[in-house]
Amino acid sequence: MRFGLIYTIITPENKLLIEEGKKQGVEFERISDSEALLPITHVQKDAPEVILQRSSSFTRTLYSTHYFEQCGSRVINSLRAQQICGDKAYSSTMLAKAGVPTPRTYVAFTAESALKAVEKLGYPCVIKPTVGSWARMVNRLNDRDSAEAVIESREVMGSAWQQIYYLQEHIEKPGRDIRAFVIGDEVVCAIYRISTEKSGWLTNTGRGGKAENCPITPELREIILKAAKITDEGIYGVDVMESKNGFVVHEINHTTEFRNSSAPTGVNIPAKMITWLKKQSKR
Repeated sequence: MRFGLIYTIITPENKLLIEEGKKQGVEFERISDSEALLPITHVQKDAPEVILQRSSSFTRTLYSTHYFEQCGSRVINSLRAQQICGDKAYSSTMLAKAGVPTPRTYVAFTAESALKAVEKLGYPCVIKPTVGSWARMVNRLNDRDSAEAVIESREVMGSAWQQIYYLQEHIEKPGRDIRAFVIGDEVVCAIYRISTEKSGWLTNTGRGGKAENCPITPELREIILKAAKITDEGIYGVDVMESKNGFVVHEINHTTEFRNSSAPTGVNIPAKMITWLKKQSKR
């Protein structure tokens, strides 16, 4: 059985996966999306049977996954999962349809409609790009002036994606949120992502948030697995907030980072990923 790894750069996570793979007898065939030349008009007959998709680019992820799935490879995570998880508007729609508690959200396509959505949500509320990571361009709108300023700046940007206005209610959380790691049908561990002076109101550990172990209660496990079921079976990071009315899921990550989570949880996340990946070769 041959295993592949699609990547943009060898991130710390990818390095850990390659090292853990060697320990477990998995030698990844490395597929650099920067160097890839995909012959899309014919099927590649020698493609790896199982491919772990770790590209840093959402668009490259979609195209390369689609190609290798047509070649017969089992790509983790699947194209369907990436389409759902990679676009926040898709995710919100699917979470709500599945009955998963999630923040109240609007999508608008003009500045005028976006401001109407802001008024419906009330202040503060949050505006995010539909596609993106590391909390880039995520803004809290505290009043009409800040809403008009942020929306006006989006209007003059060159990308049409920035004129898709994804607006969400602001959840009053206790200075933290939760990132849970799902592998197959198991919640393997979870962390609290705690806001710090460096990260401000955001909690992302890549922006300076602090990671601490989060106990997985039966209630938390139930909502995490329910959220993950909107996608195909795979490897995900599910983001949960603690609201005054209970847990709410606001995002599912299809190429989740984990390097800041193994230490506080005591769980060897890449080892569990490789172990599960090996099982997929027998399906």
